[in-house]
Amino acid sequence: MRLFFYCILLIFMVNVSCKSKQQTHSNFTKNETTQIIKKPPYLKKGDTVVIISPAGNLFNKKAEIQQAKKLLNSWGLNVVLGKNIFTQNNQFAGTDNERASDFQKALDNPNIKAIWCARGGYGSVRILDKLDYSTFIKHPKWIIGYSDITAFHNQIHNLGFETIHAMMGISLNENCEFLEENATSLKKSLFGNQLYYTIKSSDYNKLGEATGQIVGGNLTLLHTMLGSKTSIKTDGKILFFEEIGEYAYHIDRMLQSLKRAGYFENCNGIIVGDISNIRKNNTHWGTSIEQLILDVVKEYDFPVLFNFPAGHEDKNLALILGRTIELKVNKDKSTVFFKK
Repeated sequence: MRLFFYCILLIFMVNVSCKSKQQTHSNFTKNETTQIIKKPPYLKKGDTVVIISPAGNLFNKKAEIQQAKKLLNSWGLNVVLGKNIFTQNNQFAGTDNERASDFQKALDNPNIKAIWCARGGYGSVRILDKLDYSTFIKHPKWIIGYSDITAFHNQIHNLGFETIHAMMGISLNENCEFLEENATSLKKSLFGNQLYYTIKSSDYNKLGEATGQIVGGNLTLLHTMLGSKTSIKTDGKILFFEEIGEYAYHIDRMLQSLKRAGYFENCNGIIVGDISNIRKNNTHWGTSIEQLILDVVKEYDFPVLFNFPAGHEDKNLALILGRTIELKVNKDKSTVFFKK
């Protein structure tokens, strides 16, 4: 009887073990599948781009939007404007429902091949959960913008599609023109031409080479997404971030939060964009922002590239988020190569 009992117990333990292994394998397969990122169709002459403002209002910005239309027209593209692009609701370009409506119509319209966000500011996170991507998934299109638009980049990345981190509709210089390098890099991204950047190396760089999908955006938005379904996974990827108008200790706090959330644990590399207009207070941080970042990731063995020209400075080169890149951080110069 005792032998019979032990046999039954052994069979039970084997079955539990097999089920556990099968469940682990199933989860692994699912995680692998979510890492497949698709690219929307590249643009061609005659395609239509819509300009919308899903966040801040465009008060007194009609001339800038006309310049944006002019630029796209010069590329052979047609341009339409979202119904509420010039609507004002305090600091927002219309109510949450109005901004979401413009975005939803753009997502669902089969004639629209790209959605160019006019500006950031604040407000994107307020409409994230109002959007239905079922039509977009069947007929994807490019989403373009940076800063607050990071919220959409993260959301769409988790759906499995590439987006473009680049200048926006009102990203003009003091001469009311688009910086040629910015415009050229955006055009290359949209029309499927090769993206390859050579960056002068910083003394703070952590040398090395890495390959992986580039993900990320504005640091505050990455921090805001933590703990939500719009938080991104960085395993095997290269994380890009930029920031503006924050205290040094705020930047440290956000990076520490990303670290505690596992963003750097299995990350393949980091590209640091512009960290602009650092605010000053009575508490002196004592080190540079570069050293602050290096201190956060000092235990990780991956390359770190500083001073990539993307963010809130004049030079804002396009990045195809979700695309696999080859990052080489060398002593004299560094390169970022986007695979086709």
